[in-house]
Amino acid sequence: MDDRKRRVLRAIVTLYGADGEPVGSGLLAEQFGHAVSSATLRNEMAALTKLGLLEQPHTSAGRVPSAKGYRYYIDNLLDTGARLPAEEKRQIDLLFREMDYDPERLAESAARALADLTGYCVVATTPKSEDLCIAHYEVMQVGRYTAAVLAVTNAGGVRTRTAKLDFALRPGDAQRLSQALNTYLTFRSAADVREEQMRTAAQSLGSAVYYPVLSAAVTLLREAGRPNVYLEGQQNLLNYAELADSFRTLMEFFSDTEAVKRYVSPKSERTTVLLGDELPEYRMPGFCIMTKRYLAGGGLTGAIGIVGPTRMPYRETIPRLEYFALLLGECMSGRVQEE
Repeated sequence: MDDRKRRVLRAIVTLYGADGEPVGSGLLAEQFGHAVSSATLRNEMAALTKLGLLEQPHTSAGRVPSAKGYRYYIDNLLDTGARLPAEEKRQIDLLFREMDYDPERLAESAARALADLTGYCVVATTPKSEDLCIAHYEVMQVGRYTAAVLAVTNAGGVRTRTAKLDFALRPGDAQRLSQALNTYLTFRSAADVREEQMRTAAQSLGSAVYYPVLSAAVTLLREAGRPNVYLEGQQNLLNYAELADSFRTLMEFFSDTEAVKRYVSPKSERTTVLLGDELPEYRMPGFCIMTKRYLAGGGLTGAIGIVGPTRMPYRETIPRLEYFALLLGECMSGRVQEE
């Protein structure tokens, strides 16, 4: 593709992104400062349409980028070196300082803040690692026959689960249970904990009646390795009328947690953009999913992504997503100190 066609495609992506209206040759001529005639631009638009990079929604309308056109733009024309303005960074820093640094609450808060800032939907996952384990257990009596099992992961996350017993807890039971869990179940992966460890822990307590507490602890261990997914700002997508035909598929996609995890978790450290037309299971024309991995320390990784219209301003949106991912990772790993 020659340079002028590339410039025309870049300009149409920019203009269409601003208001969602098809771009005509007159508006395009204004964009070029009338340095190129409308007739020449019409010829270039026709050539780009023939290449499948532009579409003409109606006979009398201008052109809009096709899915193929957006893919070419993202891969070849997008300036990925744009930086976030210092003032916007400062505002985002202030948002993070007000967040709870517990991993689950932090991922949810960051997703909500980015959704409010961009006007799109945001997905965030908690850290995931094959080595994620429980670093400490604490058992607390919360009722005569009920105990709460609290687990702190090696990523700093806190999870709880209750266990109902067939007898009234006695003074000292919670402490003994905490000691047994910390002796036999901490710093082990879920795959390492088998029935043998459960029996040994029960024997150390002198009775199998405590098995519900042990079972709750093992469940927390198994859940620790599964990243939680947080969705925020879904209602923002209602502001884009051109997405209406894909809403049903989008809702089905959001209800499929495993698919969301799969598409929101990039395979590399680079920011990834998937177009809705490219998703084999959930084809959603007009949508795109932009994702960025964050590093939470200790080999743990999570992801944060934006779900929005394909015509979003990528040059402005990518730096915001990347800065959120950077701060999310720093806060998760404790490299940022709360003030």
